[in-house]
Amino acid sequence: MNKIQKSTIAVQGTAITILTQTINDYISLTDIAKHKEPDRSDHVIQNWMRNRNTIEFLGVWERLNNADFKSLEFEGFKKRAGLNSFVLTSKQWIDATNAIGLVSKSGRYGGTYAHQTAKNT
Repeated sequence: MNKIQKSTIAVQGTAITILTQTINDYISLTDIAKHKEPDRSDHVIQNWMRNRNTIEFLGVWERLNNADFKSLEFEGFKKRAGLNSFVLTSKQWIDATNAIGLVSKSGRYGGTYAHQTAKNT
């Protein structure tokens, strides 16, 4: 297993965690959400995941960067996104679509992280 390196950046006075594994960087959406709602960052992310524009963006990213992305499951989410009854967590998204653009971790570096495209080597 590759060692994970942790660093932080400051954005408008808020420390945002960056995890690096090999050549991949993951930015903490949990830290960003804590800036808005310190005690309810999971709800902020879950509400962001309900948005149709978010789902469409994640789908485009996955199609460009993930050969194993399950497009059929994505289409189901896209059809329901934005409805009052639609609820989606990052873990549900990852499990259903085989997504690599979001990572949901528990434990030491727990939280939801967004992946950037691999760096050019």
